[in-house]
Amino acid sequence: MKIKICGLFDPANIAAVVTEQPDLVGFIFYPKSKRYVGTNFDPKGIANLPKSTQKVGVFVNEDRDHIISIQTQFAFDYIQLHGEETPEDCAFLKAKGMRIIKAFGVDDGFDFSQLSDYLPYCDYFLFDTATPNYGGSGQSFPWEILNDYPFDTPLILSGGLGVVEVKTFLNSPIPKVEILDCNSKLEKENHHKNLDLVAEVLALTRKTNSGIQPDAAGYYGEFGGAFVPEMLYPNVKELQDQYLFHLHDPEFQREFQDLLKSYVGRPTPLFFSKNLSAHFGGKIYLKREDLNHTGAHKINNAIGQVLLAKRLQKKRIIAETGAGQHGVATATACALLGMECTIYMGEIDIQRQQPNVERMRLMGAKIVPATSGSRTLKDATNEAIRAWINNPVDTYYVIGSAVGPHPYPDMVARFQSVISEEIQVQLKQETGQAAPDYLIACLGGGSNAIGAFYHFIGNPKTQLIAVEAGGLGVDSGKTAATIALGKKGIIHGSKTFLIQTDDGQIVEPHSISAGLDYPGIGPVHAHLSATGLAKVVSVTDEEAVAAALQLARLDGILPALESAHALAYLPKMQLQPDEIVVVNLSGRGDKDLATLIPFLAHEK
Repeated sequence: MKIKICGLFDPANIAAVVTEQPDLVGFIFYPKSKRYVGTNFDPKGIANLPKSTQKVGVFVNEDRDHIISIQTQFAFDYIQLHGEETPEDCAFLKAKGMRIIKAFGVDDGFDFSQLSDYLPYCDYFLFDTATPNYGGSGQSFPWEILNDYPFDTPLILSGGLGVVEVKTFLNSPIPKVEILDCNSKLEKENHHKNLDLVAEVLALTRKTNSGIQPDAAGYYGEFGGAFVPEMLYPNVKELQDQYLFHLHDPEFQREFQDLLKSYVGRPTPLFFSKNLSAHFGGKIYLKREDLNHTGAHKINNAIGQVLLAKRLQKKRIIAETGAGQHGVATATACALLGMECTIYMGEIDIQRQQPNVERMRLMGAKIVPATSGSRTLKDATNEAIRAWINNPVDTYYVIGSAVGPHPYPDMVARFQSVISEEIQVQLKQETGQAAPDYLIACLGGGSNAIGAFYHFIGNPKTQLIAVEAGGLGVDSGKTAATIALGKKGIIHGSKTFLIQTDDGQIVEPHSISAGLDYPGIGPVHAHLSATGLAKVVSVTDEEAVAAALQLARLDGILPALESAHALAYLPKMQLQPDEIVVVNLSGRGDKDLATLIPFLAHEK
């Protein structure tokens, strides 16, 4: 959820509000408004706002040519039309290159069909309380009206939104509402914004969005940051400066969301497993990420990052992969979007994930084996980073997990957050409640886990459970249970927990699952564990295999061995009949047949 702080006019107050990093800020060019910017408002005063804070010019029944004149001076990211402007007005300004927010006053008899003619020209619809003075009343309208909204154009909610109202909305969000527009209820005297209230509202949304938005340096508490070689600093800095600007761009989001829907196949189903529920108790749902195109959640992030790379005018994509799912997803995205693709993969993983290797090659990707170290995911990541150092200008590194230097963990989390966004909507449709009692995901680097957790972090209703790869046992010396054994350190550009010796040497991990065979975890998950926002547990190879075979036989679904780790925690729970559990089924198990088949021979 994004926050727009509207009605700014005083330069000092503007500068202070912007330091709180709102998503959007609004400036009213309507002379009858109490918050009118005035005739002497200087464009230079807002020219250097950070790109991550977008600027909105607000107009009411204004002459088109005057709007064009103002836009020429101020270069707003959006033009908000808050009066009785027609579809023709929106079309005219859209043709001039402006992004349009069209506002409507809502009352009990509001008819959504009147929006139809505006659809081709508007990037957002804003719904405010209907008043004779075009908003500004400080009053809310019944939000449940928006549940009947029938279109795909995203929404902005306005009208009397203060701290209490924002908190109420976030506890029961409405689909399609992406931005909350706050104004009068965040003010002190003379219509200046109260910085304490602004900060409180932003803190609420950040907690709801992900619970752990990184700070400006990319830290989640004490974990994260960007520890990179000097040669890579310009590349990482470019991403830090640009990623939110592009991710917030409606044109980017429109293309991204369209591909998720028409190409990837989203939304993925939320399947109620009667058989697992009967076996373990409770009400167990599976979020079917295995039904995505390419067979796993990885495609969500790959599509997003390759689109971003094209916007940054990169020519070549490189990526690392363990289980091969991220490699396949990246190769797929590159084939679709016309980018050269090179995938780095550990030699051991190439042997145990041969089907995915061939799929990548069929998509036109070049596969480079990592032959050093343990010859698994860690070493593939090392090789990819070396390649990026050698080709810093035209190459973009698509990291597949929530690891690496800032902004990668946050970027991956945002692209994967579609998983939890869908769970909220689907679970409410299925059960009447938007949050489960338990949400379980496997944990390696952490991309599927953060995607599943994203919108539930900090929600007291939901216990988040991340399941690590225990390998042959946590105390066996053959494990990838980072939280159980790890110490604070730096790996692949960020500070996190990792399995290491007393003198800081990385201990080679082990897991039957190539995607979990990693000696660290993403910094976001280190923070979740350290602060108690998520519970981290582990299961063994044997338990994961048993869970995979069990699901195949109970429900006819063959999960990836990574996903099977999450399923393997179900026998350890004592569920009450009315408790709701969602397990993120991050991928399908076709790739693991060679590993699973030998276990069939040992069955009696």
